[in-house]
Amino acid sequence: MVERLDEAECLRLLGIEGLGRLVYNSQYGPTALPVEYKVYEGSIVFRTAQDTFTDEDLRTGIAHAEYHVALEIDQIDLAAREGWTVLVRGAAHHVDTEAERASIVDAGVGPWIEGELEHFVRINPARVWGHRIRRA
Repeated sequence: MVERLDEAECLRLLGIEGLGRLVYNSQYGPTALPVEYKVYEGSIVFRTAQDTFTDEDLRTGIAHAEYHVALEIDQIDLAAREGWTVLVRGAAHHVDTEAERASIVDAGVGPWIEGELEHFVRINPARVWGHRIRRA
């Protein structure tokens, strides 16, 4: 049985998870990367290193232009054949001001891996949807 999740339930699930897959079209084609994220002020934020493929790929070269991405999270129990998935689509923006960066750090957005991950990206959701699969 497949049940469509409403936006409120999708946002609740986004808030309790913290590891998702960032999906976008890079200069080399479709790309999916794990990111540790946090829901913050109605958007999704994550940290990455400066001068990485994420930093390079998510820049259009045009001031104030938007780069569209997706973030997918899920929880699947293969043995029980149950689970859920949530997909967020929206524009990714680089957090370039020190004030905005400081507020995100204060909110507890941590890096998934060790290292100098001082670059932040904010995804402003345009569409949020999900579904839950259960045995009937």
